[in-house]
Amino acid sequence: MLESSTVTALMAGDHGDPFAVLGLHTHDERWVLRALLPGAVGVDVIDKASGQNVASLRRIVGSDVFEGTLPEREDRLVYQLDVDWGSHHQVMEDAYRFSTLLGAMDLWLLAEGTHHRPYEQLGAHPTEIDGVAGTRFAVWAPSARRVSVVGSFNNWDGRRHAMRVRSECGVWEIFVPHVGPGDLYKYEIKGQDGGLRLKADPVAFRAEMRPQTASVVHGLPPVVPSTEQRRDANALGAAVSIYEVHLGSWRRNERGEWLDYRQIAEQLIPYAKDMGFTHLELLPVNEHPFDGSWGYQPTGMYAPTSRFGTPDDFRHFVAQAHEAGLGVILDWVPGHFPTDAHGLGQFDGSHLYEHADPREGFHQDWQTLIYNYGRTEVRNFLIGNALYWIERYGIDGLRVDAVASMLYRDYSRKDGEWIPNQFGGRENLEAIDFMRRMNHIVGTQRPEAITLAEESTAFPGVSRPPAPDLQSGGLGFHYKWNMGWMNDTLRYMQQDPVHRQYHHGQITFSLVYAFTENFVLPLSHDEVVHGKGSILQRMPGDEWQRFANLRAYYGFMWGHPGKKLLFMGCEFGQGEEWHAEKGLPWHLLDYPNHAGVQRLVCDLNTVYRDFPALHQLDFTPDGFGWISHDDAQNSVLSFTRHAADGSFVVVVCNFTPLPRTGYRIGVPAAGHYRELINTDAAIYGGSGVHNGLLSTEPVASHGREQSLVITVPPLATVMWVCEGGAAS
Repeated sequence: MLESSTVTALMAGDHGDPFAVLGLHTHDERWVLRALLPGAVGVDVIDKASGQNVASLRRIVGSDVFEGTLPEREDRLVYQLDVDWGSHHQVMEDAYRFSTLLGAMDLWLLAEGTHHRPYEQLGAHPTEIDGVAGTRFAVWAPSARRVSVVGSFNNWDGRRHAMRVRSECGVWEIFVPHVGPGDLYKYEIKGQDGGLRLKADPVAFRAEMRPQTASVVHGLPPVVPSTEQRRDANALGAAVSIYEVHLGSWRRNERGEWLDYRQIAEQLIPYAKDMGFTHLELLPVNEHPFDGSWGYQPTGMYAPTSRFGTPDDFRHFVAQAHEAGLGVILDWVPGHFPTDAHGLGQFDGSHLYEHADPREGFHQDWQTLIYNYGRTEVRNFLIGNALYWIERYGIDGLRVDAVASMLYRDYSRKDGEWIPNQFGGRENLEAIDFMRRMNHIVGTQRPEAITLAEESTAFPGVSRPPAPDLQSGGLGFHYKWNMGWMNDTLRYMQQDPVHRQYHHGQITFSLVYAFTENFVLPLSHDEVVHGKGSILQRMPGDEWQRFANLRAYYGFMWGHPGKKLLFMGCEFGQGEEWHAEKGLPWHLLDYPNHAGVQRLVCDLNTVYRDFPALHQLDFTPDGFGWISHDDAQNSVLSFTRHAADGSFVVVVCNFTPLPRTGYRIGVPAAGHYRELINTDAAIYGGSGVHNGLLSTEPVASHGREQSLVITVPPLATVMWVCEGGAAS
């Protein structure tokens, strides 16, 4: 007979080790069976082997705990419970007859924080144990007094499936029979303060559609094999032109509703491929409660958002992109998480994932919590998540959001609002260590994948490898967004052309540091929101000049060293800033100027991909050479791009509305030169000023023996290729 205090604790959901008393146990050399079944009228015990009823359990007075002694037997009974619920009978397996689930090695690695794939052990995994189908649950909650899994399968009653704690690492586990894919669940956690918290699973593979917040049982997606094709497409010397997309507003159906993952795959993938882009970059697809965050405040790091379908639907989207030759990059947010009650904040009653001190653990700008990167289990949770998307969905790369906010303890803080590191500095040493380790593990475990840093400061070595001990050197990202290029060049383009001669350094300055990092040139979603207007709206002048400026700017961008990134809508000159609540204004393509911009971007991508000089040596000075950077008076730039085989492309930009005739430039080789791209061409909406096939003259110019006399169209970028002749 159980002591009354034990019964009271079970009924109150306050027993720390229910496996010690529930299920089958020996007492005075007899087998005793106990079950906690709130709402049950009666319980019989069935011998699973014979199907015979072998005992009836009696209710302990004043409780829903049933207890009974089994007939004498030497071996342990494999049993089922026949439960009378009053309205119906249910023959069911008992979660408390199953032994421990996690192995010693997995527990050791989880405790040490070095399990590269913690999601293989934690979370909800549909499985079969001893011939019984069910779901294995495990959650890390080391400070909890009690953890239960609750859901649609037990009336959300935390007393029904209280879990067993594995004290080696603070992980709680249970196998719940009959639970399978599609069932809703959460963890009911009682902290040391006695308070109850209802939490979504941190490693749930699927989540409910907002505003609901439950996790959904879903099988772990199978591993997607790596391929040399994807590795080559992501290489530093490859042509990488990224189309950045917000899935909820790229296009909507005729009723103004979201497309699902499969519909998006049918429409977006062929469009991006036809436009010549090599990669899609998706704003965060992790589950998130607030549409207005665009995914940048995720609560379900392991769950593709249910807004657009199931995890299987998302896998289909990625597979279709790969089949079409497109890579898929995800925006990834390891820098902060929201304070929603069902999320990670004070998960087990303690500051488990976040810092306790708000000077370290609270983002003032976004009103979010900051991960405690110094805690090995937290770091492991995030690194495992990076591998999860790459291995289980075949994602090609992760663009890491807000890296600057992670690097510096005083980011967006006043004096007295932050805590220096152990050496008195402002650098977040734990976050730096996390990024180095994450990039190292991704790079060694899945070398075909890439990571890209959105980093807006001059922190050194962002895209340089760390030292072998990971204690020094670079951060290990493959690429870094060139925020300086974006800011400087947009400021320049916003100037009236008559004033650009006085701001010439803004358009040339990026070449001073262009080879210090592996840069991506980004015109991202951040540049077309919050009152900034669209890229087109920033261009000065009348309608013709605005479109001509935009075309010239894109030509300069595609000629400039660095990989390319363009946010959706920018490829056809969207007229107003982006609104996430509606689809893009595709009707603008009925107008020639917008259609011309779209055709230009397509042609720029084609030329960029087909001519290695424009991409192969993006990150070395050998891939670039100035012809003239100092013609500020005419606001003209000219330079060359080079490939490893010596081939080259000449690029000339005129940022005034005056055509420049008889303009001489030195070129690397004698020969005949033809235009690859002329952004002033009539097919793009330009004035049609162009050059025919040009031949060099043996007249020295710009330090070269051979030169061309060209006409530079107004507000235009022109690219030339030499047909015949070799670089000198």
